[in-house]
Amino acid sequence: MFPNAFQRPLLGLAIAAALPAAALADDEVVLTPVVVSDRQGQAVPLAPTAGQARAKLARVPGGTNLAEPQQETRLATLRDALDYQPGIIIQDFFGGADQPRLSIRGSGIQSNPVNRGVLLLQDGLPLNEADGSFIIGLLEPRNSAFITARRGANATTPGATTLGGELDFQSMTGADGRGQLRLEGGSFGRQALQAAVGGQGEQLDGRLSVSADNYDGYRHHSGSTRSSVQANTGFRLGDRFENRSYLSWTDLQFDIPTVVPRDRIDSNPRGVMGDGNTAQDKLLNVYSRDPRRAARQLRLANRSQWGDDALRQGFGVYWQNTDDRFNNQTSTTVTDSETVGAQWTLDGKWRQLDYRLALAWSRSDMDRELYATSPKTGQPMQRFGNYALQAENREALAGLGWQFAPDWQLVGEVKWSHVVRDARSRDDGSSLDQSWDYATPKIGLNWTPRPGLRGYANISRSNEAPTYWEIVSGEVSPQNPAGARAELVKLGVQKATTFEIGTEAELLAGRLNGSLTAYYSDVDDELISTTDGYGIRVGTYNYAGGTRHQGIEAGLNGSLPVTASGAIDYRLAWTYSDFRFRGGEFAGNQIAGVPRHLISAELLYRTGDWRFGPNVRWLPQATPTDHANTSSIYQDPYALLGFKVDYRRNKQLSLFLQLDNITDERYASSYAIRNKATAAQPGFLPGNGFSVSAGLGYRF
Repeated sequence: MFPNAFQRPLLGLAIAAALPAAALADDEVVLTPVVVSDRQGQAVPLAPTAGQARAKLARVPGGTNLAEPQQETRLATLRDALDYQPGIIIQDFFGGADQPRLSIRGSGIQSNPVNRGVLLLQDGLPLNEADGSFIIGLLEPRNSAFITARRGANATTPGATTLGGELDFQSMTGADGRGQLRLEGGSFGRQALQAAVGGQGEQLDGRLSVSADNYDGYRHHSGSTRSSVQANTGFRLGDRFENRSYLSWTDLQFDIPTVVPRDRIDSNPRGVMGDGNTAQDKLLNVYSRDPRRAARQLRLANRSQWGDDALRQGFGVYWQNTDDRFNNQTSTTVTDSETVGAQWTLDGKWRQLDYRLALAWSRSDMDRELYATSPKTGQPMQRFGNYALQAENREALAGLGWQFAPDWQLVGEVKWSHVVRDARSRDDGSSLDQSWDYATPKIGLNWTPRPGLRGYANISRSNEAPTYWEIVSGEVSPQNPAGARAELVKLGVQKATTFEIGTEAELLAGRLNGSLTAYYSDVDDELISTTDGYGIRVGTYNYAGGTRHQGIEAGLNGSLPVTASGAIDYRLAWTYSDFRFRGGEFAGNQIAGVPRHLISAELLYRTGDWRFGPNVRWLPQATPTDHANTSSIYQDPYALLGFKVDYRRNKQLSLFLQLDNITDERYASSYAIRNKATAAQPGFLPGNGFSVSAGLGYRF
């Protein structure tokens, strides 16, 4: 299995390794190494440094994040890259290259698997399909120089109107050195490889990255593989024009062990339905039904940017083709989609005013077929749904920043969206055409009394239209696959008004950096997705009684010298989420799906080229897994203790050893969400036990 995972990307590397060098050879420029960590001297707007990105985030009057994956030891999963970021919740699915649950301020947490609620960007252009959905397992953080998050309505992309905001993955470029090799391995058959080549000249740069992952999995039937090729090349004319082209191809495949009853978390955490002799085991036998997902995506994009700080314009286009096969145990959904989009931006400055204008358009054409799954072989049986789906978005943005005093800036922005979700059945000719027009305004205030200290507040509106995973609904009884049926569901837009206040501070000459944000959101028509008694999603509806999301997002990091040659590097992230139903059937109850408290902390002693120390991921309070808040099926609290050793020599050679869940804690990493559930129903995903991983990196 593992050699196959490497075969295609390594072949691609062998074929394409010479491309950046060949392009630069035509320009007759000798390649020179560039410092990898911060890309010193590189001041190109389309490939900013982390420092430039951080300065840009400081002008946003609200909660933001900047993560640098290249500074991490292990990068096996998305959580490795974002674990210590306040306000970003990632709950592992199986701990491999699969589909972890991502949520920012509760947006999209009800989808199962998570496929909406946040706009994902690659180098500033949307990765989501035009209906708002995404496959999170396609992301590759190892090729990202940094990841920025603009939480909630602080998002600046025209199409980012949801309660969750946006995550932007900024690719490494030819300015990041001649090449890189990264090898990782560990418990439960984890193996990973990344190889990259690149170079930079006076006007041209290029980079090619190839990666492959293989994971047998902690639980039975939880293996995964992923192969990825990512390339980009840039062309510059002086300081006023740049053009960049991007290519990415990803092949993702993983088995799904599915959920088990609560008592099996302790009795058999590696087991699946089918390991026992109960009636449920025989009915939901994972080995026979073979739930799995296989997705392939090819993406091309191009961006141009011209002008200077006084007036700068940008234009980008992208195209992606996605082939997705998803067997959820009782039904198989086959989706072939083609998405195309374009985005124009204009930024300018006049006296004390900063202004922004943007237009965006995207369209996805999807063919979606639904099949009943054979309970004996896991293969598709009869087709019970065949749909032609078309999603289109037309979006505009206008923003203005007024520096009305030396320390104060008032920022206003409004986004306008025309959103189309048309669906037609090829079987019976039925159709459901839906469209919405809405405005998403925001007004915020930034106070910066000195460099390194900032306060902010804002009031904003958010809107989220349903995706086709909610609109196209299929229902298959595991006892009667012949009775499978599908329907088109009419849904409304989820809307919210949010109040936010916070601060960021740099103290003790950068040795202590902190952020603190509090928000309160009144949500109307929240999109609620639930699962049936077997842990399989059955439908989505707009909750009529209203909901409330409020929380605190706090982070702390820095480095404190303790001896003449040693220091302590520390990181802490605390995300507090209090999400409740305001009225209706579940009035006053906590909305299932998000832990009330989630704390991640790390403490490393650094001396010379070495760093070592403990870390913890702590969920201190039990979390309801159904909206009725049934006490017998709460997710129990847990604390996962880890330890890492990191060695880095001359910014070239790096080695690491990492221990996770040292105490072999038995816990639920995630769970199925229901309106009302019982302890006997399958509903929990046991988390990984004690594991060891190690890796080597080399940059040249």
